[in-house]
Amino acid sequence: MTMLLVTPPGVEPMTLAEIKDYLRISSASEDDLLTGLIATAREAVEKLTGTALITQSWRLYLDDWPRQGIVRIPCYPAASITAVTAYGPEGDPSVIDAGDIFLDASSRPARLYLASPAMALRPLNGMEIDFVAGFGEAGTDVPDGLRRAIKVLVAHCYEFRGAASAQDQPLSYPPGFDRLIAAWRRMAI
Repeated sequence: MTMLLVTPPGVEPMTLAEIKDYLRISSASEDDLLTGLIATAREAVEKLTGTALITQSWRLYLDDWPRQGIVRIPCYPAASITAVTAYGPEGDPSVIDAGDIFLDASSRPARLYLASPAMALRPLNGMEIDFVAGFGEAGTDVPDGLRRAIKVLVAHCYEFRGAASAQDQPLSYPPGFDRLIAAWRRMAI
């Protein structure tokens, strides 16, 4: 199973003004750094929690037809399925009819049921599932604890900005960060 980000979020969960206010920064001299740190913090929170904070489009690749027709969508919260395409052994695409799919978005991970009968697939990436995930289009749609985690992580990365560039952050996670994201972490049973 491989996932590819098709359309990244259009905005970040925190605005530059919110972060500057939180850090008590009034000058614009480090706006580019802070903007980069906001994106880095969002990406870190998303990776650690398995969430998509702001609405974004993903493509999930499967090699085999799912057992019992059920596919687990690993990115939470899954909002909708855009398309499901199966590729035959010769690479010919076959779009699965919308009436043959059902998304259980309330469970975590979300489950997609495919009612279509199994068909032979090409050996690698025989099925593509395009889906939309995220809490919403605006930063205010993101749960407060995750927004707070981003603020704390940006502050931590800003404090250690001399030790590493924004692209190499985070070097570490600040105290309390784990508690902020704990409720959102994926749990294996």
